[in-house]
Amino acid sequence: MENLIGSDDDNAEYEGDGESEEGNQEYEEDDESQESDPNFEEYDESENSDPEYEEDERQIEDEDHMDDIMDVDNNIQDVDVDMGDFTLNVESDVEGSCINVVHGHEPEDMEVINNEEFESLDEGSDQDRERRALIKNLRKEKRLRAQCRGVVPVTNKGQVGSQATTSKRKGKELKTQKVTCGWYIHASRSNPESDWFIRTLNQTHTCLQTRKLRACTASLISKKIFDQVEANPDIPLRAIQDHFQKTYQVGVSMDKVFRAKDKARKHVTGDYTKQYELLRDYVLELQATNPDTTVKIDVCSEPNPDSPTRQFRRIYVCLGPLKKGFKACLRDLLGFDGAFMKGPFPGQVLSAVGLDSNNGIYPLAYGIVESENTESWKWFLDNLGDDLDLGRNSNFTFISDRQKGLHTAVEQIFPNAEHRYCIRHIHDNMRKRWRQTEYRDHLWRCASATTIPEFEHLMKEFSQYDKEACEWLKQIPPKHWARSHFSGRAVSDVLISNMCEVFNGKIEKGRDKPVIGCLEFIREYLMKRICNVMKEMKKAKGPLTPTATDILAARKTVASQYIARWNGGDKYQVTGALQDQHVVDVRNKTCTCRKWELIGIPCRHAIATLNEMSKDPEAELDIYKWVHKVYFLETWKKAYSFKVEPIKGRSMWPKSECPTKLIPPPHRTQVGRPKKKRRQSEGERLSKKQKASQGDGVNAAQEGGSQKPTNDGVQKLSRKHISVTCSKCKNKGHNSRTCKGQGGNQSKK
Repeated sequence: MENLIGSDDDNAEYEGDGESEEGNQEYEEDDESQESDPNFEEYDESENSDPEYEEDERQIEDEDHMDDIMDVDNNIQDVDVDMGDFTLNVESDVEGSCINVVHGHEPEDMEVINNEEFESLDEGSDQDRERRALIKNLRKEKRLRAQCRGVVPVTNKGQVGSQATTSKRKGKELKTQKVTCGWYIHASRSNPESDWFIRTLNQTHTCLQTRKLRACTASLISKKIFDQVEANPDIPLRAIQDHFQKTYQVGVSMDKVFRAKDKARKHVTGDYTKQYELLRDYVLELQATNPDTTVKIDVCSEPNPDSPTRQFRRIYVCLGPLKKGFKACLRDLLGFDGAFMKGPFPGQVLSAVGLDSNNGIYPLAYGIVESENTESWKWFLDNLGDDLDLGRNSNFTFISDRQKGLHTAVEQIFPNAEHRYCIRHIHDNMRKRWRQTEYRDHLWRCASATTIPEFEHLMKEFSQYDKEACEWLKQIPPKHWARSHFSGRAVSDVLISNMCEVFNGKIEKGRDKPVIGCLEFIREYLMKRICNVMKEMKKAKGPLTPTATDILAARKTVASQYIARWNGGDKYQVTGALQDQHVVDVRNKTCTCRKWELIGIPCRHAIATLNEMSKDPEAELDIYKWVHKVYFLETWKKAYSFKVEPIKGRSMWPKSECPTKLIPPPHRTQVGRPKKKRRQSEGERLSKKQKASQGDGVNAAQEGGSQKPTNDGVQKLSRKHISVTCSKCKNKGHNSRTCKGQGGNQSKK
């Protein structure tokens, strides 16, 4: 079990190895408006009604992420995990809430103000004080009579019980007859200490039903919609309003529905500030249920060592089952990336994601830091190196998006590591100056080359096409982005950090939750993903994983076009079309094309060699012996044999003995409306439709028009200096609506 260290140092940490960009601002709650009930009243009370606001809910939808460059050979195969049913109860009042929704029964009668609905009034409000005063006075009374004040308009004049009233409509006085409602109750008791006895009761209402109820407050509505918000946090406000109108025959304003949904959401996700106080308890529970889990908490420096609080700074989590499973994957490859938090407190979610035997993502570690800079990445990599036993001279392989802070941190922590750059991010930087697709094609061909002579030849072609662009690309060392300079230690020739993009897309809905809610959302996703992968394993047939089987089958098809010649030893000369000739070393399991060495699956030349060796009846041939064991189905199953264990509810979490209390990081209010969408690159903003319009604009510009750039970088055709043509007189300078025959005069001139 880990020890909670409440040290007085500048950077107090909660650490151990247990055995067992913009923020989204929360709306402040307004005082709840109360609506009076004219149909049920014993004393005359002032009627307070809310203005009915009609405001649509602002829903933000994530745009689809489309890469301009696709690595077909290394397509990330990931299973679909539905996180719609994700729930987290971290508040004691949520877990013990008295919300009883019995399906299949009639809803409660909202017309009668019972004790439960009275309790829904806000404490300290004017109506709450009036209610308490009313109940206090009723305790002294011995008799009680209440009647309904509702009235019904009638057409028969002179009816018994009717009252003549005068109203104005359009400046004219109208006399109408109204009948009072017959509902009333009469109760009495012998003394103030005894119970009430109902003497007379008429339960028949003859008045029109009202939709304005004083007791239908935002607190009551939040209790009624708790299950709906828990199942669908993005439920529209209009749907809640219509549900109450149809189910309970009650009309509520859109402003009240917004406050009710906000209260229900806070009950579901927990308070953003309070969860920092529970963070140490959550860590103890996580380590107790998942043995060998590493969790480290870093706090800001405190000048006063006697202060009872410490301000949260960072947290690092590496679950023990994932740590063991990653080592069983047999792939020394990790991708790094960060994604911003969407809550009121700024921060970044850092993640380290690997690849499994089926080329699917395998998340290893994650954490929440203050920002994505060199210091935070160094702290994250230090903890990751301790978990994987990586020394300073480790030759591990990393891939990232060339983030400046991460690049510096990797060079300082792991100077001998192979650090690859995502080719898509390199292309995003290139297209700021060179936007044509030809540059993208040249870049991809150079990066995909597996041998140095082929790489140099393609770079020469690129230089002949555009020397300036080629010189810009040469400034990036090819060992970071070209397959020809990669080693085969990672058993993967991946060029794009899609594994991180996939993971960030899966946890996108969890990044707007409080700190424990975000961490639990990630853990829930990882737990469910292992179950889904196990279902896919049951469908797999053969000794290899489905992805490796498809790659091997495709290479077998192409290998039939190659001819192998034996040299009498351990080497074969394999010749194909278009001067494709390489040497295969059977003993060392290598080929001069280096594709076999890079990914661990026999290339087309090796398979052609195997076909030639099959002519020898004494040769023991098994193509699966030439495949790296990382692609075997047994390796895949072993990696997912370590399960992420579930945890108990908050009321059963162990209590931390740390003397200091965690408080949230500083809250910086951003200018303008809070942003929830991530910043898109230049390539992502150009959709197919925009690209088509860009091409039309270029063609039109060549005909004499001009272009003007828009905010998203798309070149659109400007109407400036272009004369319109009249459809009537066929002359330029005016349109058909303003045509007054001037076209004829112009033609004569």
